[in-house]
Formats: sequence, C-alpha cells, structure tokens
Amino acid sequence: MLGRIPSSGLQLLHEAGNVWSWDDDELIPQSVRNEQLATADAAVTLLTNKVDEEFLEAAPNLRIVANVAVGFNNIDVVACERRGVVVTNTPGVLADATADLAMALILMVTRRMAEGERLIRSGEPWAWGMFMMLGTSIQGRQLGIIGMGGIGEALAARAKAFGMNVVYHNRRPVAAEVEARLDAQRLELEELLATSDVVSVNCPYNADTHHLIDADALERMKTSAFLVNTARGPIVDESALVEALRSGVIAGAALDVFEHEPEVHPGLLELDNAVLVPHLGSATVETRGAMAELAARNVVEVLAGRAPVTPVP
Repeated sequence: MLGRIPSSGLQLLHEAGNVWSWDDDELIPQSVRNEQLATADAAVTLLTNKVDEEFLEAAPNLRIVANVAVGFNNIDVVACERRGVVVTNTPGVLADATADLAMALILMVTRRMAEGERLIRSGEPWAWGMFMMLGTSIQGRQLGIIGMGGIGEALAARAKAFGMNVVYHNRRPVAAEVEARLDAQRLELEELLATSDVVSVNCPYNADTHHLIDADALERMKTSAFLVNTARGPIVDESALVEALRSGVIAGAALDVFEHEPEVHPGLLELDNAVLVPHLGSATVETRGAMAELAARNVVEVLAGRAPVTPVP
C-alpha cells in the first residue's frame, strides 16, 4: 500500500495476505518505497504514485499494480506489460460522484456562486439589486461533453434533468440505446466547441489529449460559453485558458483538476470568472470506499491466479 485508502479496502487486503501500508498523507519517500517493493507481489497505488521503469526495477516480484483511480496516466502501462505486470483501475464506481461534481461546477460557474460566496466572506457591504451578480440560465442550453464514457453519460443524464440539450464527442459513437435515452447527438470536436454553451471535459488523459483544449480550441468556443474540467488537468492548456478568461474569449471556467497539480496557475487565482476546487470529483465517503474495495478485489483475484475485475483497457 503506497498511500492511505479506506479501511474497507484495507480489510480485504489483510484477509488475502500480509499487507504493508504507508499511512502518511505525504508522498512516500522513494527509499522507503523501494525497500517495500523489493519483496512485494502487489502494489496498490494512488494517482500521486508514479509507476515507471525505476519503480518496476525496484519490484522484481511484482504481479499487479492496482491503481485506486479511474485514470492510469500515472502508470507506464507498456513497461508493466513487458514485465508481465497486470495493471488495474477503478472505473464505474466513481461515475456518479464525479458527474455530481461536474454538474455542481456547471451551476457554480454559470450562476456565479463562488464569486457570491467570496463577496459574503469578504465582509464587504452588499445589498440585493435587480442587476446584482447576474448569471446565466442553463435551461435549453447546449452541453457539449468531450468523452462520453461512464462519467460523461452520468453527467448527460443530470444535464438533461436540468433541461439542457446534450451533444458529445467520442472517437466512436456510443450505443444507439444510450444516445436515445439521453437524446444525445455525436458531433465532431470543432462543431461541439463552436455550438455549445457549456463544454465539459470528461475524456482520459494521454498523448492524444494533452492540451486538447488549447488557445485554438478556446477561440472556437462562444464568447458566452463556459468550460468545465473534471478529467485531468493537462488536457487543458492553463496558460491559454487564463488568457481566454482575461480577454473574454470565453465567459468562464470551472476546474476540479489542474495542469501542474497541486500547483494552480497564479493567473487563475486572480480571476472571478474561474471556479476552482481541489480535485474533489470522487471525494465522497461512499465512493472512495468503493474504489478501495475494487482495487483490493483486483489484487485478490490476480494473486489467486485469476483475471482481475477491472483490467485497464
């Protein structure tokens, strides 16, 4: 265990064998990590743990890396495959929690809620006024979802309940039944950006999606549009986003993830039209527990010689 996980997952691991765990919230020192990896059959990792060639060289007996996250961009999957190390993640169990947060961010940025709370907390005098801090309604507006996986589908269902129209961009269309249920239409990325009132980033992070939302993409968006990112920070070019928000290229942005996390671009901190929260997408007691249990089940299955529950795609 290279980071703390909820006790329900830890209990499953203890039932399966001997467990060593790093119980500090700080990142595990490399020397301590390597000492434990030397005899480890399995490693349970968090998104803050980097699994690369150096990591794998320190773990000659390793059979599985169980990542407690839906993403796995912190893991060199190819290097693991070369060494016969199984890589797993925890998809599905966090879709609802992350979609809830994405919907909350849409409401926060369009209705200027974070800005309003800052005003109250500042102690500055204020009074209700007909034109005070006017936001934007989302009913009848278009939500463009980049990445219609489990989280994207869950967000689409929520947005539909709020009266939004949904379009999406995937390499391949989702099942016809899903499109019909969500009344969702697939568009090419350029058209989605140009026509959507809210653009939500929900795709995986990889070499193809690095800075997918760059200055050119932001320029394609409506000046009245809002960007929401609950996927991975480097999908958005933060420097370009700061300039777009400052100059009115787009109306606002709401971010749960950051390009150089936990660092945040200082320009974002200065902007009232940027809503910023600290990677809370899966941060519910229930969801984090389910993630830990799924990672533990993957370890149990692989060490027993069976296929994992959720191998990475």
